[in-house]
Amino acid sequence: MSAVSTTRAAFSSTPSTGVRSETVRSANLAIILRELHFHGPASRSELVARTGLTRSAIGALVGELVKADLVSEQRAASDGSPGRPSPVAAPVVERNVTLAVDVAVDSLAVAAVGLGGVVLHAERVDRPRERVAVDATIDDIVAMVRRVEAALDPGCRIIGIGVGVVGLVNRTDNSVSIAPNLGWHDVAFGARLQHALGSRADVLVSNDADLAALAEVRRGVAAGIRDVLYVWGEVGVGGGLVSRGEPITGAAGFAGEIGHVPVNPDGRPCRCGSVGCWETEVGEGALLERSGRSPEGGRDAVDALLADADAGVPSALDALAVQARWLGIGIAGLINVMNPSMVVLGGLLGRVHPYVSDQVTAEIERRALESSRRGVVVVPSALGGDAPLMGAAELAFERLLADPLGTLRKVSTSR
Repeated sequence: MSAVSTTRAAFSSTPSTGVRSETVRSANLAIILRELHFHGPASRSELVARTGLTRSAIGALVGELVKADLVSEQRAASDGSPGRPSPVAAPVVERNVTLAVDVAVDSLAVAAVGLGGVVLHAERVDRPRERVAVDATIDDIVAMVRRVEAALDPGCRIIGIGVGVVGLVNRTDNSVSIAPNLGWHDVAFGARLQHALGSRADVLVSNDADLAALAEVRRGVAAGIRDVLYVWGEVGVGGGLVSRGEPITGAAGFAGEIGHVPVNPDGRPCRCGSVGCWETEVGEGALLERSGRSPEGGRDAVDALLADADAGVPSALDALAVQARWLGIGIAGLINVMNPSMVVLGGLLGRVHPYVSDQVTAEIERRALESSRRGVVVVPSALGGDAPLMGAAELAFERLLADPLGTLRKVSTSR
């Protein structure tokens, strides 16, 4: 399965209808495992209702997953109704693990996530913005992975390693074509990280905003929503686009670079080489500079700005008002193009949402087509700053969820 098709499949968490045929046994195993991964423990009766498979088929398939140590079964407590309670199946969390990596401009994060989306261990470290060179980044990731792995059950299976990067990622070869805020150009990042980590599991790399959208659609505020625009903003701005439940990735996986939509021909130079990109108006640096702070102040400066806004300091409120105007202008244009049901704001933009929501809504109503904006809601992310990390874990799980037993044959427990 290609990285593009893997990412596309990863967005679909809607239960499918099982087919009663032995020739599609692997597909039916995948249906059951996905159901348990996305929605948690379920009785055999519930799995029958959700998948359309017969009770005997569910029993046989769950038995195979139990034998593979992907699923455990326990008898449910009696609810007082006649008959024997249906056994409850649950993912084996600590035995089946993915490693997730988030490469941000000013921090790195690594998490071990068990089947079912349970975070077993995680750490995030701040790093100086001058320490973003590829070699230094890989060295830091390897050290963090070692520490996280040391906290895991020694016999657990590392199913895959998912990585989110703040840049344009070519999903066909896991390379980073350009990451302006890191200063990376044409970096074979996936291959280099794979080599540094060894061959314990496949490394899959994707854009951080795409992964944040994946996490939000699977486990966050957009769960069950089929048409979603996710806007992730920190130092830069990126987007994840989902239409009819499927991600819009583009020919090479570069779709969603909404931060580089030109919005202000008289604006600031952008790190991408253009002028007046949307992220130069709504990114962290612009917000801090408008409030009289250093654009390189980082999260501490943002915290101080929002504290001033809470206290009613005019310079902070004025900076947020300008931020709201440009945020509304950009979202209005994207609503006209995408016609989403929901716009999710993540990262810095999710944090400022409570301060700017009314102004952003007014700007959208002023600029977006009435037919396109009707029914659209703009909400902050439910997963906060960890959305890209959780999305990276989901991406790494996708091959297991698509072919449970086939994937396990390729996975080693040695680390």
